[in-house]
Parts: sequence; C-alpha cells; structure tokens
Amino acid sequence: MSQAFDLILRGGTLVLPWGVEVSDVGVRSGRIAAIGDLRTATAAETIDCAGLHVLPGLIDSHVHLREPGDPTVETIETGTRAAVLGGLTAVFDMPNTNPSITTREKLDWKRDFVGGRAWCDIGFYVGAAKSNIAELASLEAEPNVCGVKVFAGSSTGDLLVEDDASLEAVMRSGRRRISYHSEDEYRLQSRKPAYTTGMPHRMHAEWRDVECAFLGTRRLMALARKTGRPAHILHVSTAEELGYLRDYRDVATVEVLLNHLTQTDEAYDRLGGYAVMNPPIRDARHMEAAWAAVADGTVDSIGSDHAPHSRASKEKPWPDCGAGLTGVQTLVPLMLDHVSAGRLSLSRLADLMSAGPARVFGVVGKGRLAAGYDADFTVVDMKKARTIEESWIASPCGWTPFAGHRCQGWPVMTILRGKPAMREDAVLGTPAGAPVRFAP
Repeated sequence: MSQAFDLILRGGTLVLPWGVEVSDVGVRSGRIAAIGDLRTATAAETIDCAGLHVLPGLIDSHVHLREPGDPTVETIETGTRAAVLGGLTAVFDMPNTNPSITTREKLDWKRDFVGGRAWCDIGFYVGAAKSNIAELASLEAEPNVCGVKVFAGSSTGDLLVEDDASLEAVMRSGRRRISYHSEDEYRLQSRKPAYTTGMPHRMHAEWRDVECAFLGTRRLMALARKTGRPAHILHVSTAEELGYLRDYRDVATVEVLLNHLTQTDEAYDRLGGYAVMNPPIRDARHMEAAWAAVADGTVDSIGSDHAPHSRASKEKPWPDCGAGLTGVQTLVPLMLDHVSAGRLSLSRLADLMSAGPARVFGVVGKGRLAAGYDADFTVVDMKKARTIEESWIASPCGWTPFAGHRCQGWPVMTILRGKPAMREDAVLGTPAGAPVRFAP
C-alpha cells in the first residue's frame, strides 16, 4: 500500500544535515514525514524540484520590523512579506520599536498582533533596560521569546545598558543566552565631539572605530565568564573581535552580518548615507577576517540586521542620517551569490542560517531537513542569475543598498509548514506566519 502525504517535493537536491543528495520529501500535517524514494507515494500536491536545491527553511535571526513605529518605513506585514519573497521562513524581531518591547504587556500585544499579518514565522526579542532588570528572568521564559537583547552601545528610547554593574545585574537575571550590541558607550560619547555635521560619511567608521567594538566585547566577555551567563555577540565587525572570541567559546556564540561579508568602506563614497549602519562597514581587512571566521567555524549565524529608514532620513548629512540598512529580502540572494563564488557551500549556508540560529536560540522543530521537523523549505535555483532591483523591494521605504547587484542563485520557493508561501516571486494565499517556539 502506497504512502499518502499532503505534499511531496520530488527529485530536489536536498541539503541534509548528513550531506547533499537527490531525493524526495513527504510532508504530512505541516511536518516532514519522510525523506527518500517516494515514487510510489501519493500526495494532495506534488512539486517537481528537479534541478533545484531544497534547503531547510532559512532564518534571519536579526531584523527590525519597526512595529509599533512608523508604517511608512516598515510593518510586520510588509517586512515578513519581504522575508518570504527573499526565501526566508522565519525572522526574529528586535525590541527597539516605539514603544520598546520591555514589559509583558507590550510582549503580549505584539504576540497577538502578528496573527493574520505575518507571512513567515516570527520570534521576539525582549529589550533589557535598567528599569526592567528584575523582570528579565520571567520575560525571557515567555513563549515565543528568542531571548533578551542588550544594547551596550547607543540605541533608541530607554534601551541602553552601558555600565558594568548594570550589565552584570542583567546577566544574573535569568539563564538563557543574551544577545548583545557590543560597542563601548563611553568611548563613543568621548569621541563624538570631534565629529561635526557634514563630515564625509566614511567618518562613521572612524568614530565607531575598531577599539570601540573590541573594547565592548572584551568587557562583555569578562562579565560573561564572571557570571557564567552565555552571550551571543551580534554583528561582529572586526578582525580583532573574531580572533579574540575564539578563546571564549565556552560562553560566546558569534553572529556576522551579510553586509560585513559583502561591503567594504568604498561603499561610503558610492552610497553616502545608504551605507551608514552600526557597527559600521569597515575596510577589506575586516571582511577577509569575517570570511576566514565563516570558514573555520567561529561564526555561528549570519543575519541581515534589517533596519529600514526613510529616504529622507538616510539623505540627511552625516552623522544626522539614520543608521541602519534594509536587508531581509536580499539576504538569501546575496548569500547564494557568495556560494556561487565559492566562498562557502550550501551546506555551510544551511548551517549558518538554519541550524545555527536554531542551536543558538533553542528553536523547537526547525533548523534541519529531518523527519518530525517543521516542513519549512527554502527552494533555490543556483542556475538562475538575477539583478536586485528596488522595484522588487516590499518594504515601504523602497530602497536597498544592493540595487544593481547581480546574483548567481536565487530563491524560487518559500514553503512554510508544508504550504507554499512564495513561488516565482508570487506571494501566495494569506499571511500564515506563527510565533516561533523555543525550548524553555
């Protein structure tokens, strides 16, 4: 008697935890039910994936969807639409919205709000502030929370925890891995008077220099060792930090951004304010160190740090322009282009953008192609070449720093729990994203 499935992906090249092989995948009730030769099986829907690669659903674990905030820049609906168009099945949303997500009441509002609006699955960070340290242990244990986010360098609103005493208190409130924006606030502020409005945009990397980032990371590692609290250092941007963090694997995991793997400081002259982000884009030495860290396993995850601003904000003189770049929709195409260029394999890409985030944050049911896991798939055509165009961007801000970049390799299908959410640039059905589950 033949097996029956809800969906079969036939003949794709599967990027499995144990290797890459041509096979079939059967889906039942939103989960992977079988991997193997399913030629005799039947399904309500069958998709021919011959010539395509099927990856576990890719995750962007670092996005700013800006809601609550300014809907003319980004919303949960538009940001997750961008995500599925770009081949992502889940995103983890940062807490520095307006207002910030720092209380159970605001977290409850956000969890309820995503229903019927999110096109992909979504996890939530809660923000650490000096006013909520005592509540962090209970907030991080709330369902669908990927962890606590600490801004140790300048941020918006009240989300700044810059002194060692407060940072240590945060680390002693709870037990899950904390994610850090690691720049030293004291160095930032002491150097700020030397820079004035109208200076060249490349001064951004001089003001927020290597030592600013490296000093912040050294301080955090000392406190992590002291308290035994695991840390995830976000958007590591310097060769110095990457070398240093190899000796702290007992307490630290590492994120590198697509931007720091793709752009160097020449971008300031070409893009002006559209190259300004924190921590800044740096020179080629740091990009080379980031790729070396990808190659030797130092890097655990890659994200976009999607942080849209209006064109008006980005076109202000430096340093008054908004700091942050769009990226959730272009992350996968650009990483596929790096695969085509030989900088990493598809297996390593799946590790960095699916298994890695699942491991770092304790995601339940996602992160690999394996029986029993959620039927989330990113299907890509490595033979397809396409140029990134701003007309493709779904975020209301309407721009990307990668306009005109031609990518070899492109996501052609995004499947969420066995249901196609995007196919060949068409977003399908209605928003079916759900809050991501995390281990307690």
